[in-house]
Amino acid sequence: MKAEDSVTIDLTGKPSIGDYMVVTSGRSQRHVGAVADDVVKGLNAAGVRGVHVEGMRQGDWVLIDAGNVIVHVFRPEVRDFYNLEKMWSGS
Repeated sequence: MKAEDSVTIDLTGKPSIGDYMVVTSGRSQRHVGAVADDVVKGLNAAGVRGVHVEGMRQGDWVLIDAGNVIVHVFRPEVRDFYNLEKMWSGS
């Protein structure tokens, strides 16, 4: 789906929200939704159950909680505002 600027953050030793966090961007609300939908389909195809998704309707920021892996798909402006990479990587 050509997500942009994907970053994986190892959460080892941090509060136990998961083992890894993936942060990526889509170019528009529609692209964010398409990327998130593709991630969810891939998780389902891989047999991951209990996937929880929030924000799909708005398309600015979609959160996909797959248990040990949390995926955030943002529009670039929203990603810049929240700056999760800095918050969680400790930079």
